[in-house]
Amino acid sequence: MDNYPGNYGPPEDFRRKSRRGSGLAYFAVGLIGAIIGGLIVASVVPAYFYSKYIPVPNSNGGNIAQQIVINPKEEITVAGAVAKKVMPTVVGISTISVRKDYFFDTRYTEGVGSGVIVDSRGYILTNSHVVGGNRSKFTVFLIDGRELEGKVLWQDAGLDLAVVKVEATGLTAAELGDSDSLGVGEIAIAIGNPLGLRYERTVTQGIVSGLNRSIMVDQSTIMEDLIQTDAAINPGNSGGPLINSKGQIIGINTVKASAEGLGFAIPINVTKPVIKQFVENGVFNPPYLGIYTLDREIVGYYETDIVIKSGLYIREVIKGSAAETAGLREGDIITHIDNVEINTMLKLRSVLYNKKPGDTVNIKYQRNGKEYETQAVLQGR
Repeated sequence: MDNYPGNYGPPEDFRRKSRRGSGLAYFAVGLIGAIIGGLIVASVVPAYFYSKYIPVPNSNGGNIAQQIVINPKEEITVAGAVAKKVMPTVVGISTISVRKDYFFDTRYTEGVGSGVIVDSRGYILTNSHVVGGNRSKFTVFLIDGRELEGKVLWQDAGLDLAVVKVEATGLTAAELGDSDSLGVGEIAIAIGNPLGLRYERTVTQGIVSGLNRSIMVDQSTIMEDLIQTDAAINPGNSGGPLINSKGQIIGINTVKASAEGLGFAIPINVTKPVIKQFVENGVFNPPYLGIYTLDREIVGYYETDIVIKSGLYIREVIKGSAAETAGLREGDIITHIDNVEINTMLKLRSVLYNKKPGDTVNIKYQRNGKEYETQAVLQGR
């Protein structure tokens, strides 16, 4: 190493070379940075510009629409809002059934279902199979923790509907929707107690996946005109509500098919006249016409050559009934009652449930391809 007496560094010409070398290094680094930055800008900016302001053509020659990110003002989903509104109206129902075994010993079986409060004075809508049969006792569980004894006021096993009453007032009642205006694809939310009260008030969401469905429950029972949904429905959901996106009850859940994603609910509109009479009068006395009928959907479950394009085919007329007195016969096809078109057995019930025993109805029907009219005075049960 060289020594420079009296100096603290190299001579002046060495320092000048050193400064010149440093300047070249800075220039090179700056040039490389400018090149890299230019490449980034050249690749990112056009892509951003075109994707944001000009549709980018896809491989099929079409355009990909600008993507819009939706930021809801409230941190709550449709299901969350519906659950908040309807949850206080949903109840659990625990039943005890009594039966005799082969040795005539008494056996007690516990079951669990669901229900929905439809009037603040303790009227509850549920399934007939939840509270019907040999039920010796059943308990209704409210959301506030109360356990109340329930009483069956009315049930229809064919419809699988029942009205239950508990002694309570000031309860939160559900809002009823319009099941006749439903469309396939609409949001459907179920609330109930699947697999028991341990999972009480479980919320599941899906869509209305079909309408006017008929299913064979057993060899002698066919349920018709049901709402089909893919919202999960399991044992214990029976009697609970099926709800639309407005938080309105559109059906009462009843059965699940053996296939996954197929659940069914009874349209709420058929229950409205029943609920109305209970709320207004405390009782419901259904009118009776006295016929057994088949609609176009149900006919397909039987081995028969009957062809129905519209209306209800009369399979049997009960002796001494209002229908027999009115001149109706087996093989006739009812098309209208009081100018309301009748194409399903559920629609027939809906129309009749809005009447009272003693009311006279005008019936249009077909016999051997010809149109006829008659009147029938409805009877009580």
